[in-house]
Amino acid sequence: MQMPQLRIQSQDAMIGLRTQNAKLDMNYDPAKQSIRQPKADMQIRTTPSKLTIDQSQAFADVGIKPTSQMIEEKAQEGKQKLMEVIARRRRQGDELMKIEKGGNPIKRQAKENGHDEKKQFNIGWIPSANSVKIDYQPAEVNVQVTPREPEINNQPTEVQYQYQRGNVETYVEQKNWLEIDFIESQSSGSHVSLNL
Repeated sequence: MQMPQLRIQSQDAMIGLRTQNAKLDMNYDPAKQSIRQPKADMQIRTTPSKLTIDQSQAFADVGIKPTSQMIEEKAQEGKQKLMEVIARRRRQGDELMKIEKGGNPIKRQAKENGHDEKKQFNIGWIPSANSVKIDYQPAEVNVQVTPREPEINNQPTEVQYQYQRGNVETYVEQKNWLEIDFIESQSSGSHVSLNL
């Protein structure tokens, strides 16, 4: 005896997916930057050098003197000569007052008064050494620098973007089905089929 049979066949449903990725386009320009560097303030103060050359002594050595100095020297020289003449005249007067003592003072005085004094000669340098006086004061330079800060200006640019949304589409790629067959024995010959 055969038992009735139940046959079940099935097929699963299959879902398909179609996807479209999202797109993002970004575009931006570089930021604008400007840098300005002002010049530093610089001040230079210079005290000029000073050179002093005093040649008055050298000129005086060769006889070139200021008028006031010449007058003073000649007056002093005249006074000295006058004092020498007065002293000589006095001495000679005293000698003549004592003529009785002998010695022939008239002859000696005539010889003394008739001839100039012997000149003294010597070797010397005109102008004399170190007669030119030189004084030098060097220049002074004072430098002051005031630095200036750079001026930096940044201007950012905006980002331009374009967004395209993505998409997901679902669909049935394969339908599902279920088939059930009920088979009794072969002798009875009955057969029931059910499709879902």
